[in-house]
Amino acid sequence: MSLGRDIDHWGTNPGEAIDAALSAIETALHDLLATDPAYWRTGQKKDLLERLEKLQAQQAALRLRVLASAGDIADETGDKDASAWMRAELLVDKAAARSQIKLATSVARYELVAASLAEGDVSQEKARVITTALDKIDADPVASAEDLVLAEKLLVDYAGRLTANELRIVGKKILAEIDPAWFEDAEAKALLAEEERAQQKTALRVWDNHDGTVGFDGVLPTAIGMRFKRLVEAYAQPRKQQLLDKGTPLPPWERLLGQGFARLLETIDPAALPRHGGDATTINVVISLEELRKDLGIATLGYDETNGATISAAEARRMACNATIIPWVLSGDSEVLDKGRESRLFQPIQRKALRLQQKSCQAEGCDVPPEWCDAHHLDPWAAGGKTNLKDGALLCLHHHRLAHNPAYVHERLPDGTIRFTRRP
Repeated sequence: MSLGRDIDHWGTNPGEAIDAALSAIETALHDLLATDPAYWRTGQKKDLLERLEKLQAQQAALRLRVLASAGDIADETGDKDASAWMRAELLVDKAAARSQIKLATSVARYELVAASLAEGDVSQEKARVITTALDKIDADPVASAEDLVLAEKLLVDYAGRLTANELRIVGKKILAEIDPAWFEDAEAKALLAEEERAQQKTALRVWDNHDGTVGFDGVLPTAIGMRFKRLVEAYAQPRKQQLLDKGTPLPPWERLLGQGFARLLETIDPAALPRHGGDATTINVVISLEELRKDLGIATLGYDETNGATISAAEARRMACNATIIPWVLSGDSEVLDKGRESRLFQPIQRKALRLQQKSCQAEGCDVPPEWCDAHHLDPWAAGGKTNLKDGALLCLHHHRLAHNPAYVHERLPDGTIRFTRRP
């Protein structure tokens, strides 16, 4: 790799000095890498990590300084900047290369940031945060040159006490320390604009993975997104606390959140939903009488298999315990034999009575609060069971699934609790 041995600046040739300095760095790194940190003292490890942090900042300062003056490389490659050469020779993605060149240009504009980076007092990531904030101030027609200078001093000072993310938050509000009156008005306008952009970005995609799951992703405005997060966490916490109380290892938090989200959807009051197609928003489950009677039967979620999805009969029976579901039972020739009615579901007053009476999930050893439980028919509705307090039991989501899982049997014990046993 040539470092410009033939370039003569003011009658001198810096090529040899550059090569010597780089060789010294390479040799020092090689020597350090030849040792095993497992045998180092704790103090030595801490000292090395602290000094490397500073050296990385200085290395970044050197690279950015070179990139800021890399116009001759762009001239040679015919590109608008050196990113094409970095992609071809250094195998750096073009977007990442252009990001580095943009940062190099920004750092070169702010002397205090550049000097602090060269001293190792400001990391490359913090320099990026600071220059981004300063560029926004510089582009603001209301901010003065004095505001820009003071903001740079304050942000460089904050960089010595804050992480990059904390510094980013401060950077958005740095003008509050310089001109509070102006900042309050500007922040309000910025928030309105940000919220408007968030509304335009709001989106949701849902797709069938064809493996028993549905995938989704999306973007929500901050206010709605945080409410969504809090609601899902609220539904995930009882299950987490139950597992902790039992000393059971916790599953990944993402799984608990997913289960909480499912629970949130299952407990939405259908009376509060908008009308859909002229009717109240409901979910229809279609199942034949033959399939209903089988432990391993199949039902359709929707009106037909083309527009719906298939689920097990056990899941259909569990879903039928909730008022958001209308189960349709068909004969062999598709004649409607029975349609689930709200009168066959536990009414609000009955649920309140069950909560007062049973206090928690009725599964043996389970103490999930009644607010988090479903009302379950001990004598299944599919077999003619009645909706009354005597035949009703509160079950948490986990045990409610077991109650409808053909792999398990359950019995009511003399004390009223329900014991689940896996079939042999």
